[in-house]
Amino acid sequence: MSVIKNPGTTAVGGLALGIAATVVLASPAVAQTAPAALATGTTVGPAGHTFSAAAQGDVVLNAGPVTVTCARSSTVPTNGKPNKVPAQPGNSSSVGPIVLDINPPSFESCTTNAPGLKAAITTNADHGTWQLALRDGAPARLIIPAQGFTLKTSGLLSCNVTAAPGGAANAEAAWSNGTPSSLGFTGANIPVEIEGGFFCPTSVNTATITAQYKVTDTTDPAGAITVSGTPKR
Repeated sequence: MSVIKNPGTTAVGGLALGIAATVVLASPAVAQTAPAALATGTTVGPAGHTFSAAAQGDVVLNAGPVTVTCARSSTVPTNGKPNKVPAQPGNSSSVGPIVLDINPPSFESCTTNAPGLKAAITTNADHGTWQLALRDGAPARLIIPAQGFTLKTSGLLSCNVTAAPGGAANAEAAWSNGTPSSLGFTGANIPVEIEGGFFCPTSVNTATITAQYKVTDTTDPAGAITVSGTPKR
């Protein structure tokens, strides 16, 4: 009886699988089924490193008819509360995002789209912690604690804009690995409550943020904070 062997190679889920198909004369061929691709978790690294995030260009906040543009914004590690990647094994998860505590970001040199209308933004963590949730293959999320920041206008209008008025809220962003890595917000929604006089847009309950942040590894400035997949075993 003659036997013909026909080795071949196929790629499934990025893994090269060698498949040897054996055909026996006078017998039907038997196909082998390749295993399903392995699911992935998330690892943020390097473990234990601190980081800063600084806006590259303007940060633009829109709340109804009012547009506020801030020339500078950043969050940096401090001795009391560093922006820090968790130590191993807390920097890896097989099922969910890695959540990093961060210091409340600053927003400085803010102007508005209306002549004579001034704006200032104050951030705080009185009702919770600012956090960054990172997950491989999914949008990043900036977690803003309840009443995490207040935008006040003065001059032509005196209005107060409170972010996340009813509880912690998320603003979605795109994470890109690099040296340094980046975090980009493009019209990300933030729930708000606006209070003030007759001309304040009190019916508006959503603001948006557009900004691009550079994320720098402050433990090793030549390195980078990265988000990667972790194969399940």
